Amino acid sequence: MDAQIDAEPTRLPDFIAVGPPRTGTTWLHRVLQGHVGLPRGIKETHFFRWNYGQGVDWYRSFFRGCPAGLPIGEITPTYFDSEEARQRIAALIPRCRIICSLRDPVVRVYSQYKAWHRIGHITDEFDYDRQRGQLAASRSYAFNVRAWRTAFGAENVLVVLYDDLLADPQAYLDSVCDFIGIARFAVADSAVGAGPVNLSERRPRSPAMARWAQALRVRLIKSEKIWLASLIEADMPIWRFFFAGGTAYAPLDADQEARLRQQLRPEIEELESLLGRDLSAWKVGRPKASSKPPSASANADAER
Repeated sequence: MDAQIDAEPTRLPDFIAVGPPRTGTTWLHRVLQGHVGLPRGIKETHFFRWNYGQGVDWYRSFFRGCPAGLPIGEITPTYFDSEEARQRIAALIPRCRIICSLRDPVVRVYSQYKAWHRIGHITDEFDYDRQRGQLAASRSYAFNVRAWRTAFGAENVLVVLYDDLLADPQAYLDSVCDFIGIARFAVADSAVGAGPVNLSERRPRSPAMARWAQALRVRLIKSEKIWLASLIEADMPIWRFFFAGGTAYAPLDADQEARLRQQLRPEIEELESLLGRDLSAWKVGRPKASSKPPSASANADAER
């Protein structure tokens, strides 16, 4: 029997995955499709961060048609380090469940640099000290996890690590399913499977065209032209035309990586203490690509 459909946009999310970016949020969105209600046509509404002025009815409209018997959610990684977004969610959906997905901060920040450079949010070459405010998680992981726990209660905040997604996608997904209250299902049966998605390996063929396309997509979403905006979603042919086709991004310079690991070490150790997890690998970095299995190397700069 088909699930009953909500005809009117009256519901708000039961859970929100808040990121930060480049931590597996696109993979999670795609693997959950069909098992929960998600915003129609797009992955990220950015409502609580940048589109709050559109009004709550605008936000509700994205969930029109979600199955009545399933939890609904949103996966928008720009919320993670936004105090304003956190307060807005707590005020509007105080019982919302929150998923924080974390990744080796050095790998994550360079991956986000490439993703944001590709769409024109950043135009200069990578410089963490100058671009830190643009690259999210501008305060430490631990600071933000504590803030989400304070706002929603520790029992309503799930922290998952990208390392665990790489090591065992099924166990990772099971933990999310249990947390949001849906039946477990096999990763292999989902449309995306366990492979990487949302690669950020190449520069756009034209930065100016990329900035124009990104601005167009934002306007289409705000005006609720979701079908048109969906054509500029990641990995669609139009998206690849505007946001790929250029030269490959170089690997993070070894000296820059070493400096970043030294700079971020106190934040990593603070998170270790908060979560009770050994994060030694985040302090020393990944093995060189030549020493890794091909699949791990291919996924190094992808958001799974």
